[in-house]
Amino acid sequence: MSRPFSYEGKRVIVTGAASGMGAATVAMLSELGAEVHALDVRPIDGPVARAYECDCGDPDAIDLTVGLIGGPVHGLFNVAGVPQTQAPLKVLGVNFLGLRHVTETVLPLMPDGAAIAHVASLAGSGWQAHLAEIDQLLATPDFTAGLAWGEAHLAEYDDPYFFSKECVIVYTMRRSRETLLGSGVRMNCISPGPVDSPMMVDFRQALGDKTIDWTAEQACGRLGRPDEMAGPLVFLNSDEASYVSGHNLVVDAGFTPSLNLGTVDFSTLA
Repeated sequence: MSRPFSYEGKRVIVTGAASGMGAATVAMLSELGAEVHALDVRPIDGPVARAYECDCGDPDAIDLTVGLIGGPVHGLFNVAGVPQTQAPLKVLGVNFLGLRHVTETVLPLMPDGAAIAHVASLAGSGWQAHLAEIDQLLATPDFTAGLAWGEAHLAEYDDPYFFSKECVIVYTMRRSRETLLGSGVRMNCISPGPVDSPMMVDFRQALGDKTIDWTAEQACGRLGRPDEMAGPLVFLNSDEASYVSGHNLVVDAGFTPSLNLGTVDFSTLA
């Protein structure tokens, strides 16, 4: 019997692998025996079988890179993302449209029992309010059509990062039934709270220190660490999670249930 959470003999892809949650996920997967193929626009120093320079907001680059990796792929970890300090269409292109393109390109290479895990965000928790519009975007057939939808509609939303992560959550829930019943591939996502990663500088610039620090304080008194997000990702794509699909795992040290129950203290945010 194999040891729990072993990735021995498994080939996996990790996007956004150069730093933060991506780098932490690479390190954990390597320690668990995976053959890791890592993608990023920046140099990757982690323990990988092969690193690929790939812009996950460029469908042609994605196609080329996935073709080089080939199959089988037993686990896909979509971690790549950019903050709202970048151009709105870039944010949508990397955070959702590129994530979707990577997923749909890799899916034919994935055998029965494989799994996909995306990084969404606590910022996407308001998806219910935009479900009709998100479904319009999900109905676009490819990256180019999705980008055209974004050009026409993205300005209607205050924060493209929030909207892009809402799309990831709904895409996970919508698509996971089809991938599981059609090819035996599970799909889930995680929604981290604020994490002490390189992008935190941009989040503080966009949202303000007070909002970030208040959220962390109302959770457990500190920001999350990248390795604390890697663990849930690795679990979701492991054999031990074989009956988990279509789930958005919130990883925020209890902030969301406290918010839903009205036990957070808004007085310190005012």
